[in-house]
Amino acid sequence: MNWKQATSDYVNYLKIERALSKNSISSYQRDVKKLVLFLEFKESNATPININTQNIQQFIYEASKDINSRSQARLISGLRSFFDYLVFEDYRKDNPTDLIESPNITRKLPDTLEKEEIDDLISAIDLSHPQGERNKTIIETIYSCGLRVSELINLQLSDLFFDEGYIKVLGKGNKYRFVPIHITTIHRLKFYINHIRSQITPKKDEEDIVFLNRRGKRLTRQMIFIILKELAIKANIKKSIGPHTLRHSFATYLLKNGADLRVIQQLLGHESITTTEIYVHLDTSYLQEVVDLHHPRSSLNLKEEEE
Repeated sequence: MNWKQATSDYVNYLKIERALSKNSISSYQRDVKKLVLFLEFKESNATPININTQNIQQFIYEASKDINSRSQARLISGLRSFFDYLVFEDYRKDNPTDLIESPNITRKLPDTLEKEEIDDLISAIDLSHPQGERNKTIIETIYSCGLRVSELINLQLSDLFFDEGYIKVLGKGNKYRFVPIHITTIHRLKFYINHIRSQITPKKDEEDIVFLNRRGKRLTRQMIFIILKELAIKANIKKSIGPHTLRHSFATYLLKNGADLRVIQQLLGHESITTTEIYVHLDTSYLQEVVDLHHPRSSLNLKEEEE
């Protein structure tokens, strides 16, 4: 078995057996391709069947010179998945990545925005042209529904159930979830769809996409990042801003105001509650307020005991 055949079979496995999204499949495929390019550069005769741990370690060592520890851990994880597949299909007896340790990494949480900063961000939008109205609707939708950027750019008109107060979101693993949508966001979407989007002629296969550019094509992930970065500069917000910032702010705000962690997990589309626990953090000042208010030895309760 050569690398081309092994990679092709692996991609089909990811599509059919694991039903992963296109983005996830591309990511896994890219990891294997990096390894293959490295072996070609080294003029190695290693095949998917006979490649050993030493070959993999050498590749990881070279790759780590250009990537951070988080990317290195992701690369090792991707290769481990590939060789797990080969073992599963009985092409190999062992996984050459089993003895390779991933680097220790701490999960860096993105910045969050306070409500006032969200308002500042929206106020920085120039509403004198159609892109301004569209961009305002984009921010409202991400922040109100806690969407991933991929979920936003692929949102379809047929996924909007305004009368029921929900939108249908296609998340990771091609799994759908229903997310409640606030009445304010419904009004914004309706205005954008009826007065802005209706003036655009969608390109072929884009007729059902909600957010389009002036040429009728869906927006790219990069475009959403650029929009938010430019608005952050105009609003004089010094934090690192991206679509994930709005999603994280949405989740953190819900948690601070008493939402159950399981509910937030469902809204965000997380497979594991562990992901939600790491993703949704509380700042220390809020924790201190909770302790002061509810601790059995808080000043309020002591006062009641004295009385």
